Amino acid sequence: MPRGVVEKLITSHLASGAWAPGADIEIRIDQTLTQDATGTMAFLQYEAMGAGSVKTELSVSYVDHNTVQSGFENADDHAYLQSAAARFGVKFSRAGNGICHQVHLERFGKPGRTLLGSDSHTPTGGGIGMLAIGAGGLDVALAMAGQPFALQCPRVCLVRLAGRLPPWVSAKDVILRLLQMLTSKGNVGTALEYGGPGVRTLSVPERATIANMGAELGVTASVFPADNVTRRFLQAQGRLADYTPLKADPGARYDRVIDIDLSQIEPLAAAPHNPDNVKTVRELAGLAVQQVCIGSCTNSSYKDLMVAARMLAGKKIAPGISLVVAPGSRQVLEMIARNGALADLIAAGARIAESACGFCIGNSHAPRSNAVSIRTSNRNFLGRSGTRDAAVYLASVETAAAAAVAGEFTDPRGWGAGRYPFIKQPAHFITDDAMIVEPPLPAARAQVALVRGPNIGALPRNVPPPDTLAGIAQIKVGDKVTTDHIMPAGAFLKLRSNVPKYAEYVFHPVDPGFPARCKAARAQGRVSFIIAGESYGQGSSREHAALCPMFLGVRAVAARSFERIHTANLINCGILPLIFQDPGDYARVEQGDVLELAGLRAGLERGALTLQNITRGIAIPVQCRLNERERAIILAGGRLNLQVGATSGG
Repeated sequence: MPRGVVEKLITSHLASGAWAPGADIEIRIDQTLTQDATGTMAFLQYEAMGAGSVKTELSVSYVDHNTVQSGFENADDHAYLQSAAARFGVKFSRAGNGICHQVHLERFGKPGRTLLGSDSHTPTGGGIGMLAIGAGGLDVALAMAGQPFALQCPRVCLVRLAGRLPPWVSAKDVILRLLQMLTSKGNVGTALEYGGPGVRTLSVPERATIANMGAELGVTASVFPADNVTRRFLQAQGRLADYTPLKADPGARYDRVIDIDLSQIEPLAAAPHNPDNVKTVRELAGLAVQQVCIGSCTNSSYKDLMVAARMLAGKKIAPGISLVVAPGSRQVLEMIARNGALADLIAAGARIAESACGFCIGNSHAPRSNAVSIRTSNRNFLGRSGTRDAAVYLASVETAAAAAVAGEFTDPRGWGAGRYPFIKQPAHFITDDAMIVEPPLPAARAQVALVRGPNIGALPRNVPPPDTLAGIAQIKVGDKVTTDHIMPAGAFLKLRSNVPKYAEYVFHPVDPGFPARCKAARAQGRVSFIIAGESYGQGSSREHAALCPMFLGVRAVAARSFERIHTANLINCGILPLIFQDPGDYARVEQGDVLELAGLRAGLERGALTLQNITRGIAIPVQCRLNERERAIILAGGRLNLQVGATSGG
């Protein structure tokens, strides 16, 4: 039977189950990555398991999010992460070495391997032919302990590319076109596989850009074949031995096929406040811009920054513009410094930021009030930039650089008199892994002392649920509520290692009174419920969006629909993900209503329960279709309760 790339990757890593879209399966994980905003909790959980050295082929701990270090908290967390990496046999990428996805693509990604990362943009690795999946920190910790990763076998959609991108149109425009077509909701349980003759016209960094923003579609993974383009990239990185060819068999079958002619795509931008709110740059032409940010894990490769430098060489940014440029890795920064491109950016008026997540996560370079900010990053959720009333647009490097000079949205196809700066991949990238700390030999690891600063709080644990959950609907939110809405990033990131402190800010951008109401209910012996619309839990993989509500006493979320990673995080924390059987029943519950969920154990067995709205005297049927493994997790009060003591070894 002919197979596609996604099917080949999954079937070669099956630990349980069989290839059948929609079925429950488990796959072996070859590589993991964590980053410092999610990594401390992942390593605290790993430490609690007592699993000893990691069992994966490769695990890397990156410091790329909380690098501003405004206070002791971040630096203390980094010290803990470095000591934990040494203790458990993990490579440690120090602050300044670059963004995890960019560095992993350059130095560690291997075609044909599986990668699980505690960051939703881990699918960037699909650009090099990996099955790369984002997950919560606990799932990554379990993978490091050698356990398989459980997921629903995805339906596979083939995105068949034809033609070639015209000048001034880029890979960012390709993924924005897909977001325009598919939107950011309704794609759970799907994987995208890219094929067709147009694929070979895209470089690995371009493929990585497209795979990266598959996270905004909500798909499980986005995967490109590994071909001669992949081979040349790895050879230029000094890693030819890591190359393995991987392509779909002729006649492979897919659940859906989408045809895209690259030659017909034009410059696009995602308007506020969701990546699927896509417009043509022509429509936006003339809109005044106050800030331009180039970088992030989506568009900070050598190619991206060279395009920006060539466009800006000999020019000056508009007087009202603040231009920020953040190289994705130390490799990229050193290369543009040595070839003069960095000088061109500086001469044009760019502010050079650290090779880190920075402006993308809102912990630096927040725009001024009511600003229009064009960014090459992947998310433009309300307030994510650090300025709540800013209007953030997502666009290509070409569109961003043109706007930096013009001071307004400008279609790059008609910008300036110069020819498009086609950038040739270097024959050899500068490779210097001095900022990656190798762990000690296994015999010496047990002697490594873990460094635990005062910012690291106690690891939170849930308790098994009673058979009847009686409580209050503490908040009602609408559609497309993101993990940024639930647990804000930016200035709050430094609290990630201390759940009791971070929990004070659950739903802070939406309703700052939520934590106090939950605490009051808990003091009365009541649990808390969350009521939500469609696509609840969009955005990042941060398990804090489940951990912190759990800490406050939330035991169930009733929604019209959920996103994949957040559903898994809720279950891992012992929180019930309930789906309204009739979407219209969402309107029958309001904030403050007294609710009761009785017969929990029997209801979980049949996948259906009744949510009693005591306040309104209404019985609301809800679904909670969990498999046997997930039911066990819920009834234990969370995955960690099942795991601690079950894993041991050195």
